[in-house]
Amino acid sequence: MKIVFLDAATMGQVSFAAIEALGDLVLYQVSSPEEAIHRVRDCDVLIINKVKVTPELMDAASSLKLICEAATGVNNIDLDYAASRGIPVRNVAGYSTDSVVQSTFMHILSLVGKAPYFDAYVKSGKYSASGLFTDASRAFFELSAKNMGIIGMGNIGSRVAGIAEAFGMNVSYFSTSGTSHCREYPSLPLERLLAESDIVSIHAPYNERTAGLIGAAELALMKPAAYLINMGRGGIVDEQALADAIDAGTIAGAGLDVFVSEPLPKDNPLLHVKHPERLSLAPHVAWASVEARQRLVDLIAENIRKGW
Repeated sequence: MKIVFLDAATMGQVSFAAIEALGDLVLYQVSSPEEAIHRVRDCDVLIINKVKVTPELMDAASSLKLICEAATGVNNIDLDYAASRGIPVRNVAGYSTDSVVQSTFMHILSLVGKAPYFDAYVKSGKYSASGLFTDASRAFFELSAKNMGIIGMGNIGSRVAGIAEAFGMNVSYFSTSGTSHCREYPSLPLERLLAESDIVSIHAPYNERTAGLIGAAELALMKPAAYLINMGRGGIVDEQALADAIDAGTIAGAGLDVFVSEPLPKDNPLLHVKHPERLSLAPHVAWASVEARQRLVDLIAENIRKGW
């Protein structure tokens, strides 16, 4: 059995032993659409992360029996065409929950605690020259007794809620699907959640209900001292509106792990704000702790082991 992974570079340094034990594994670090066509010709199992699996690609893989998505979302695969060819598609869910939750609070604590400023203050020598044992010039606040508003109360949102409670925060949520059965925390309309929350944290998928969910009008509802965290998908937040809100002081700041276009284009408005210190940006890595990436590989192997 030949197994081809078209964009293995997205996995970083992990052990592929569990997959190698199942067949002849060929790893390509990156693959252009043209390269992918040639590389899948004799494969039985195709693994991809962000490579687009088009009808043309599937037609080129005459022996293809299984498509394994090295992620949860499968919007890069033409599912209808795969079904018409009788090719099952398997994804992996839940492998990165701990990693995403941890990254969520990394952004929150960095923004709220002004960590980048204080770190630079000490390393620049300003602290040594100050004559003071402390620096009280930058205000930061405690999470205790503040309001955490969560958009998307799935597995990750629920874990974020629990940790927010451990900090002493008051948690509420908005269900983007309208089907959440969570009874531990109050469910609020989006407008009220935005207006009352000190931190708004997004943990929702991208779909017709969430596309453009947070725009200029929604940002204007938030407190001037509030922070927006987006760990869901880039298209949920209007990036130009967010950049404008950051510069205008409509909100205090934002932390983002995801963007509309990835990698981030050089002309993205978030890279050109007047106050970059109000932003905490990461290159879509919240999912990618060492443990999560290895867990993902092992679960892909399990999906292959199930056969087709």
